[in-house]
Amino acid sequence: MKRCKIAFIMVSIFFLMSIFSSVAIAKDLSLSSWLPPKHPIVANMIIPWAANVNKATDGRVNIKILAKGLGHPKAYFDIVKNGLADTGYTCNNYSPGRFTLSDGVELPFQGDSAEAMCVSYWRTYEKYFAKADEYKGVKLLSVFVHGPGQINANKSIQSVADLKGLKFRVSGGIAAKVAKNLGIVGIQKPASQVYEILSRGVADGVLLPKESIKSFNIIKVVPYTTLVPGGLYNVSFYLVMNQKTFDSFSPADQKAVEKESGEAFAKLAGKAWDEADRVGLEAMKAAGNTVQTASPAFMAELANATKDIEANWVKRAKAKGVNGTNALEYYRKQVAKYK
Repeated sequence: MKRCKIAFIMVSIFFLMSIFSSVAIAKDLSLSSWLPPKHPIVANMIIPWAANVNKATDGRVNIKILAKGLGHPKAYFDIVKNGLADTGYTCNNYSPGRFTLSDGVELPFQGDSAEAMCVSYWRTYEKYFAKADEYKGVKLLSVFVHGPGQINANKSIQSVADLKGLKFRVSGGIAAKVAKNLGIVGIQKPASQVYEILSRGVADGVLLPKESIKSFNIIKVVPYTTLVPGGLYNVSFYLVMNQKTFDSFSPADQKAVEKESGEAFAKLAGKAWDEADRVGLEAMKAAGNTVQTASPAFMAELANATKDIEANWVKRAKAKGVNGTNALEYYRKQVAKYK
């Protein structure tokens, strides 16, 4: 009888410990965001992803967006690395010199579907870029790109000659190189400052996807858009988590977080970008803006002016131990065949 009581007590203690253990590993995580709550990245990518992670971990990983972002977007890698926030996202080109390989998916004429490019980017990262370990110090959760970048200005742009000497806000990275090759005077400011510099006449235009014209409320200050088939450029992003935070999860929760990130998040992001681009284009047309597609002659000019950028990136990729030619071939095949 005494043994039965001891056994009962032991079982009860084990049961209670398991309950307390499950409670102890529940995590409320902070996510720092530098974009407004209604921006497609936040509303249609980050928030749904956080909900998916929460559901996949049975509520043990609860990601909450901070009321105010921590610092400049270019500081987000270190903000997450140093544990000031558990997780965050930003553009690769906001950290000049830190990332090289992501420039490969920012090159001109890569595709018209953000979903296809996002998913293909993640696959290319896993197959070719991961070994270079450019995100050392944090847990990389996913990578993605926005929709194809277009030419948006305060006047009609129908040739490279029309661009020479104009001041455009550009994001940096490949977009900055493209702008320079086209004779554009680049102004590198965060996307959140686009309206200010355009409305004040500091810039004549901006290189941005269709989505951003509506999201940043600049429809009236850039009434002319020239659509470039395949995109004039792209901007790549990353979603990361503090490594110690990720390591603190149980193996099951780590697996669950990874399952909802990676390609799953890339697909989610791409779909959201494509829908936002559709909405942005409709808003431009509804406002009476002039929207035209670059002519074959203009496309030939653009291709000729930017042809050296890819070769330069291949050299830089080689220095990181990556065969850039093979990586681009793989990426483009993935984009082309994506359904």
